[in-house]
Amino acid sequence: MTLSLKEFVALRYSLVFVWLATALASVWELDGQSLSLLTAAGVHNPLLAQALILGGAGADVVLALAMLMKPVRATYWAALVLMLGMTLVATVLDPSLWLHPLGPLTKNVPIAVILWVLAKARA
Repeated sequence: MTLSLKEFVALRYSLVFVWLATALASVWELDGQSLSLLTAAGVHNPLLAQALILGGAGADVVLALAMLMKPVRATYWAALVLMLGMTLVATVLDPSLWLHPLGPLTKNVPIAVILWVLAKARA
């Protein structure tokens, strides 16, 4: 199966949206849900927690912009590695996120597949 240019672009833009929305939500909830997740996991230093949140949001923005402006194979692999790393960390911090009805971690399974397909299509 080969992706058409329209399909490729639609998948790419949908991921750009997800990464930018995630970064915005993380910063918006810096002292709310984002901080609560890290505090519940044992990160009790608010400055460290905020640095971790902002670092993750920054990485999300960088990858979103890279996917938007320079969609090369390495960008999709980097996004996949970052997403898998963040998923692993979130799983360790709060495994119940896999059972959340809105799927904060389960959504990463189809995202991983999309990243894999886009990376292979750019080969």
